[in-house]
Formats: sequence, structure tokens, C-alpha cells
Amino acid sequence: MSGVGGVTVVGQPNDGRERARASAGPAGAAGGGDLRHSRGPWLRAAGGADQLVTLLGPVKTELEVAHQGLTVGAGALSALAELGTVRASWERRIEDARKECGSLGGKMRAVVQGQTQANETVRSGFDGVKTPGAGGAR
Repeated sequence: MSGVGGVTVVGQPNDGRERARASAGPAGAAGGGDLRHSRGPWLRAAGGADQLVTLLGPVKTELEVAHQGLTVGAGALSALAELGTVRASWERRIEDARKECGSLGGKMRAVVQGQTQANETVRSGFDGVKTPGAGGAR
């Protein structure tokens, strides 16, 4: 753990629990407070988005199988034509959800990478700062 001027960085990027804390003053002071972030929730959310892509994968085929033979013997019921339209709409929605979830996983991982890089930049920026009573430069 290192700290200078109200900024404290706890943990290392390799443990999945990197946290940064920036404080403008004492806790509860006007304009003060803590900024904390952790890689874990972002990475879990990215994994969840990936799982949704996988889970939604077979749904289109399952819908197709469920609709097979539905029109046989049903004659010219108008509801069947509507059912086809509804099915096509659901297939588009499912594919759109898969694409969105697929892009979210990568975006969330990019946030983690950006946070890690920002922490390293801030940490290295304090390396040459001399602090009173600390015995010189860090």
C-alpha cells in the first residue's frame, strides 16, 4: 500500500482486487470522499455477458424445432401467419441480445485495463515526490 497527498492505492493488478482510493479531505468533509474501484465486479459482469451469449446461442434452433409441424393439419388459420411473424421478431431480438452481450464483455474488460493503466500512471507520478518525514523521495 502506498499513499501521498490523499491518494492511496491498495492491492496489485494481478490479484483481481485492485483498488484505488482518492480522498480530497477527511471522510465526511464537504467535497471530500473516497473513490474506489475493483476489477472483480467488472470481470464478473464481463463473464456474465459471455455466458448470456452462450446461453442464447441455441434458442433460435429451439424455436425452430418447437414450430416444426405446427402448420400441418392446422389449415389456413390466420393465427399461424401471425405466429410466424412473432417468431421472426423473437429471433431478431435474440440475435440482437447476443451481439450486445458479446460487445459488453469486451467493453467491461477494457474498463479494467483502463483503470489499471490509470492507477499505474498515478502511482508512478508520485515516485519522485518528496514527502515530509518520509526520508526523501519515494
